[in-house]
Amino acid sequence: MTAAIAEGKPAKPSVWKAFTQPAAWTMFFFGFSSGLPFLLVAGTLAYWLKDNGIELKEITVIASAGMTYALKFLWAPLLDHTRLPLLSRLGQRRSWLLLAQLGVVLGLLAMALSTPAQLGAFIVFTLLVAFAGATQDIAVDAYRIEIAPPAAQGALVAVYSLGYRIALIVTGMVALILADHIAWAGVYELMALLMLVPVVATLVAREPDILRTRPASWAQWMRESVIDPFDDFFRRYGWQTALLTLLFILLFKIPEQALVGGIMSPFYIDMGFTKTQIGTITKLYGVWIGILGVFLGGIAIARWGVRKPLLASVILCASCNLLYVWLTYHHGDLAALTLVISAENLSLGFLGTAAVAFLSSLVNRQYTATQYALLSSMVNLPGKVLGVFAGGIVEATGYSTYFIIATLAVLPATALLLYLWPRFRAADAGATATAKP
Repeated sequence: MTAAIAEGKPAKPSVWKAFTQPAAWTMFFFGFSSGLPFLLVAGTLAYWLKDNGIELKEITVIASAGMTYALKFLWAPLLDHTRLPLLSRLGQRRSWLLLAQLGVVLGLLAMALSTPAQLGAFIVFTLLVAFAGATQDIAVDAYRIEIAPPAAQGALVAVYSLGYRIALIVTGMVALILADHIAWAGVYELMALLMLVPVVATLVAREPDILRTRPASWAQWMRESVIDPFDDFFRRYGWQTALLTLLFILLFKIPEQALVGGIMSPFYIDMGFTKTQIGTITKLYGVWIGILGVFLGGIAIARWGVRKPLLASVILCASCNLLYVWLTYHHGDLAALTLVISAENLSLGFLGTAAVAFLSSLVNRQYTATQYALLSSMVNLPGKVLGVFAGGIVEATGYSTYFIIATLAVLPATALLLYLWPRFRAADAGATATAKP
C-alpha cells in the first residue's frame, strides 16, 4: 500500500532532539494558528447564534461553514504551484500561510462588527474565516512534511497537536466563560488579536528548502497539479483497492464528525449545563484528555503499527457516542458529563493519531500537499454533510436517535477495514519507522 521503504533499518533518532528542534517550536505556533478558527465557525459560533434566538435548524446549517475544511483539496494545487505577488519573497509555503492567517484575522473582526443581527453579512464573513482557516491547514500540512525528514514527523505532529488543542481551549472554554461576562463581538475581537501571535511566527520561521519549478504552460500546470496526483494514487494501488480505500476514508470518521458541528452546543444547554460548566469540562478538561489520547495513540502505533490501533480506535470512538444517550438521563449531572467527555476525548485523540499515520502512509511524497489535502478532506466530508441535517434529524427523532445513528455509521467502515486488512500490511512498517522519534 505504501511507497517503498528505504533499505536497512534507520538509526533511532534522539527523542530530545526531535522535540527541541526549531521546526517543533514553529509547529506549536502553527498548530495554535490552525486550531483557533476551527471552533469559531462551528461549535462556539453555535452558542452565539443560540444566544441571538436563531432556530436550531438554522444554527446547524450556519455552523456547517466548517464544511469548507472538507473541500480544501479543490484549491490545494494552488498552494503548490502558484506564487503570490508581493508576498512571494517569504517563500511558497510562508507566503500562502501569511495570507491565510491575515484572512482569518480580518474575517473574525468583520464577524464581530456585523454580528448575527446582520445575518446575511455575518454568514459571508463566517465563510471567509472558514475558507482562510482551511487554506491555512493546507499550507501548514505541506510545511510540516517539507521542513523535516519522515523520522522527525512524529515529534512535529505531537507538538502541532499540543498547539492546536491549546487553541481549542482558548476558543472553547475561555470564549464561553468570557461570553458570560462580555458581548460575543468582544470575544471574537479578542480571538482576532490572538491570531497575531502565529502571524509573527510565520514571519520569523524558516522556509523549507524545496526546489520548485514553475510550469511552462497552463496545460503543464493542470497536469502536474491536478492530474498526476490522482493518476499516481490509482496507479500505485490499482483501481479496486484504491476505490475501496477511498470509500473507507469517507466512512471511518462519520461517528466523530457527526458530533463536531453545531448540534452539540445546543445539546449541552438543553441538558441543563451552563456555558461555564460546558467550557470547563468539554473545552478545558476534555482537551487535555484528548492530548493524552494523542500520545497514547503514538505509543500504540510505534508498538503495533497502524492497523490494530486504527481498528480499535474506530470502534471505540463510535461506541462512545452511545454515552450521550446515557447522558440524556442525567440532566445537569457534572459527574456524568465528565465521564462522557473523558471517554470521548481519549478515544478521539487516539483515533486522530492513528488517522494521521494512516493517511500519511498512503501519500506519495512527490505529491504530498495535494494528495494529503484530498485524503484529509475526504475524511471530514460525510460527517460535515450529516451535520447540516443534524438539527432537522434531532427535531424529528430526538437527540438519542441521532446519537444511535451516528454510532451505527461505523459498521460499513469496520467491514471495509477488515476486508482491506491484508492490503494495509505495508502501512504498519511505514508508520513504525516514522513513529519512533
